[in-house]
Amino acid sequence: MELEERKVLLETRELKKYFYNKSGLKVKSVVKAVDNVDLTIHEGETVGLVGESGCGKSTFGRAILRLQEPTDGQIFYRGKQIQRLPFKEMRPYRKEMQVIFQDPAASLNPRKTIMQSIRIPLEVNHIGTKAEQQERAEAMLSYVELNPSNWYKFPHEMSGGQKQRAMIARALITHPSFIVGDEPVSALDVSIQAQVLNLMKKIQQEEQLSYLFISHDLSVVRFLCDKVAVMYLGKIIEIGTKKEIFDTPLHPYTKALMSAIPIPDVHVHTKRIVLEGDVPSPMNPPSGCRFRTRCPYANAHCAEVEPTLDLISGEHKVACTRLSEIG
Repeated sequence: MELEERKVLLETRELKKYFYNKSGLKVKSVVKAVDNVDLTIHEGETVGLVGESGCGKSTFGRAILRLQEPTDGQIFYRGKQIQRLPFKEMRPYRKEMQVIFQDPAASLNPRKTIMQSIRIPLEVNHIGTKAEQQERAEAMLSYVELNPSNWYKFPHEMSGGQKQRAMIARALITHPSFIVGDEPVSALDVSIQAQVLNLMKKIQQEEQLSYLFISHDLSVVRFLCDKVAVMYLGKIIEIGTKKEIFDTPLHPYTKALMSAIPIPDVHVHTKRIVLEGDVPSPMNPPSGCRFRTRCPYANAHCAEVEPTLDLISGEHKVACTRLSEIG
């Protein structure tokens, strides 16, 4: 099914998440971790969110799930605004929206067995009897191909890949429609990464899940995602289909990211684009275009005008006032 025909599952409009450093009642500084982000995710779609460390990717994922309350903006889930729902009204949506964190060891209670941890979402949401919860937990652990010999082990007795499979099972056990994967394979060995990614892809096809896949590994994003959004200093600066972003990146920052992807062929030589300087502080972002302090094409106009995310072609949108000049 084409994405145009799929229903919109989740949408954010001008979503913001600010952190305030206060001294008494006085605000000393503001960290604009997520600033006016618009993003749409369709049913059965995987959207990759990429960018350097500290650009706001994980904060955006947590704000969508309201693990961190957004400062402003709107979040729509199946057309319903959820960003200001009270705790009781939000609870049914939490079964629909799950998360897989980067470090499975930090996400599992070290005093509980894997089976006990997997059953917790069912107990919290009062789903089924104890016998039904046990049956469902066993079925889900089998589904993620975790050997029964590991079901009653404690987290410290298992490998990273086994623990991450358990985390996937826990995320799936309430039968959600949407999962945020916050760098879920970055802490794993390459061979284990491939197993977990293949598992996630298989589950998506069978369950018609939607993913927001947060990662800094562009090779992984290319394998798993349908659409890619590039974030820089709290803002999305380019977004499009996987083919549009990887084959024809347009923003200078995206081009630099793509040039850093290793190519497994010694006979292929690509020109590496090295960005100068450091990422500015989100407490004091540059005026106008936030990337201008590191952009080789920036001029005085870039310091005065903040670029908007404009449609170029297809689903490809770019935020750059000098796009026509740099090509």
